[in-house]
Amino acid sequence: MKASEKICKLTVLTVSVITTIFSGAYLTEKIHSLFTKEGMQLLNPVFAGNNEFLTESEYTLNNDTSSVTSKAVPAAANITDADTDYAVKDHDAADTDHTFETTYLVTESLFRESNLSCNNFYVKNSTDLSPDIQGYLNKALPFKYEDTTDPQVLIVHTHATESFMEEDVGYYYESFYPRDTNDNYNIVRVGKEITDTLTKNGIGTVHCCKHHDDPQYYGAYDNSADSIMYYLEKYPTIKIILDIHRDSITTEENEKIKPTFMYNGKKAAQIMIMCGNDNYGYYDFPNWEDNLSLAVKLQSAAETRYPGMTRPLYFGNFMYNMNLAPGSLLIEVGTDANTLDEAVLTGELLGNVIAEVLFES
Repeated sequence: MKASEKICKLTVLTVSVITTIFSGAYLTEKIHSLFTKEGMQLLNPVFAGNNEFLTESEYTLNNDTSSVTSKAVPAAANITDADTDYAVKDHDAADTDHTFETTYLVTESLFRESNLSCNNFYVKNSTDLSPDIQGYLNKALPFKYEDTTDPQVLIVHTHATESFMEEDVGYYYESFYPRDTNDNYNIVRVGKEITDTLTKNGIGTVHCCKHHDDPQYYGAYDNSADSIMYYLEKYPTIKIILDIHRDSITTEENEKIKPTFMYNGKKAAQIMIMCGNDNYGYYDFPNWEDNLSLAVKLQSAAETRYPGMTRPLYFGNFMYNMNLAPGSLLIEVGTDANTLDEAVLTGELLGNVIAEVLFES
């Protein structure tokens, strides 16, 4: 065999091995994504009594892992770059050469109508139930606002490394990768804005900045469940638990959909509130109707105060840790096609909406 042929065969074998390794990793994440994004969280998390990361030293006020704000405590400002090479991207666009890269379209959309409506908002009902949305809107919440400096809201991020576009240009490059461990650029930055706004409204808020999806995406919901249970035990005054994410909508043609609305002449990212149910007893989820009552109240208040802010409320057969306490919801702020600025603006508006609903409870 000629030397050139040997080199050629060796090259083909090497590429094959590398492709197999990366394909396996990609397939593993896609399978997990299918189960989590479609709501197939079938088993309750098992909460260990002594989790190493749930130590007092890691969960002190205003440190890099978590921050607690209240009437008496200023909003946390310590946003730092996580020390890891997972999901990191280069923020200096000038140093990136996109000359020969393929670009794909980004299309803006105002999501409105769905298969169920109530007053000024819509609900996407993916179940075979027929929920009385007006009844849940009128239903009293299982908690009341307290005039206290103690925390009443917990903001957490199961997928903290979810990130956004940096510019509004109507397209994205093939290399675009919307995951980032830098909390100045990912969904944690949006959570900080929600926390700061709630604090300005006088509502004590815990913001858990832990990266539950880093260094491994798989198991993130179990990790965030541990954090939630820790904070519920530490601060029994917590009434509302919001898992803040960002969504992703991509067509078969690789076109990304960007949900926006206008506020004071500026683009902001639409939100999608997600609420699960356990009508058939598949999960240990007895409080799902209380969660639905909170969800429709937030949906109604958002649309009344900021018309166009919400995509249809997603009511489906999933759990996503919403069984851990009444007042637990998952909220998607924009998609990976929205800019960070659009998402941060929405974080401020969402903070005002949460405060309004809690004040009226």
